[in-house]
Amino acid sequence: MKIAIVSDIHGNLPALEAVVNDLEEVGPDLVIHGGDLALNGPQPAECIDVVRELGWPGTMGNTDEVLWTSAGVPEPMLPVFDRLAPATAELVGDERVQWLQGVPREWRHGDTIALVHATPTSLWTAIPADADDAALQNTFGPLGTPLAVYCHIHVPFVRALPGLTVANTGSVGMPFDGDPRSSYLVIEDSRPSIRRVEYDIDREVANLMASGYPFAEILARARQEGRSPQWR
Repeated sequence: MKIAIVSDIHGNLPALEAVVNDLEEVGPDLVIHGGDLALNGPQPAECIDVVRELGWPGTMGNTDEVLWTSAGVPEPMLPVFDRLAPATAELVGDERVQWLQGVPREWRHGDTIALVHATPTSLWTAIPADADDAALQNTFGPLGTPLAVYCHIHVPFVRALPGLTVANTGSVGMPFDGDPRSSYLVIEDSRPSIRRVEYDIDREVANLMASGYPFAEILARARQEGRSPQWR
């Protein structure tokens, strides 16, 4: 069986469209989303609609949850989310927010694969790609599956540990590893691999700059560089 896990779209419709086209070539039996569909991009409603129309099940992300509650937001980031969340919620509308509220925090494929957005207990805790083996084992081992997948950090990797493989999907719309191409995970016969996809970044930057979306210039630079936004 072949499964694709697509995450951290962040309102970037050109990137999502490129990944959807790539998925047609890859031909997975099942596509799952890992959350963070909307906030941090100029077309959040359109991205949610694509995911819903394609019928992808998935998990809730922290920037999905922040559309209705600021609980869990790290204090230094509150001024940023105080601007981004209301602007995104207005673009998305109440019905889509209600749909996001119904997305579960964990997805499983039998007893072989478990997917969470960040960790099994938090939507916000960031386990870095260079975390040591013990940290990965202690965080994701309790899921009880031989393959644990998470998202959130926007840096894709696959790490084999004794009795456990941990994989990160990276990000469709906002990579942080210096490679601006979209990233998602393909799992074939329980073996995960990273897939990178080029998309029209110039179109996304133009969308941002014309949108009036908060921090558009900062987000555009992050898209171009494949790096985390420099909020200050």
